[in-house]
Amino acid sequence: MKHVPDATADRTFTEDGTTDREAVDSLLSELDEYAVEQALRLAESDADAEISYLTVGPDDARDALRKALAMGGDAAIHVSDEDIEGSDAFGTSLVLAKAIERHGFDLVLCGMASTDGTMGVLPALLAERLGVPAVTHLEELAIEDGTVTGRREGDGATVRIQGALPAVVSVTDRSGDARYPSFKGIMAAKKKPVETLGLSDLGIEAAQVGRAGARSAVDTAARRPPRTKGEIVADEGSGGIGLAAFLTTKKFV
Repeated sequence: MKHVPDATADRTFTEDGTTDREAVDSLLSELDEYAVEQALRLAESDADAEISYLTVGPDDARDALRKALAMGGDAAIHVSDEDIEGSDAFGTSLVLAKAIERHGFDLVLCGMASTDGTMGVLPALLAERLGVPAVTHLEELAIEDGTVTGRREGDGATVRIQGALPAVVSVTDRSGDARYPSFKGIMAAKKKPVETLGLSDLGIEAAQVGRAGARSAVDTAARRPPRTKGEIVADEGSGGIGLAAFLTTKKFV
């Protein structure tokens, strides 16, 4: 689960090139809710299934875990450490992989991307670090006899892919609408265990993550320029000609 700045807010960077999380409200990444839904659906058909949620972030990232737990599931893990701040996808995947290995797993479910970074590469990085198959960008998902099978829609074809468990799977926003937390679920989530870990618990050195270990960095950032006033094409019998000329000038036609 990723706790992200609200995508509808006016997001900015701090002076050190990281996202200014103090300036806007944050919430559970909408695309991760689809992974929660798929986990819950799989658990409904397996009485022995246990669902644990994992996030990396500051103290308020626990809100994302509580939202997921309110939808369903059993427990959560929160990795929080000041030295993680500024980590890129490589650093984040290292922290997640170490936490997952510590906990143990059969299936890791991810969203297709986060709504802030929108990179979409983390599930593949995570699978590589864990040494398991990456079955990504699925629109439907099933597990049977130790094998995960899914459907991926491409631009020119529909592909059915599968991999042996354990595996890392990512699902798209077409995999099925996420359920809303019920009042009962919200109250129950308050009693579900949330374990907090730091880098020392995972055997990770500070230099491996954060800005110090990042392979990419923001050098400069500028605010998006304000929208300019649009051009009005008056229709006095020749509106079509004026519109065509405008579109041609802008190279739209």
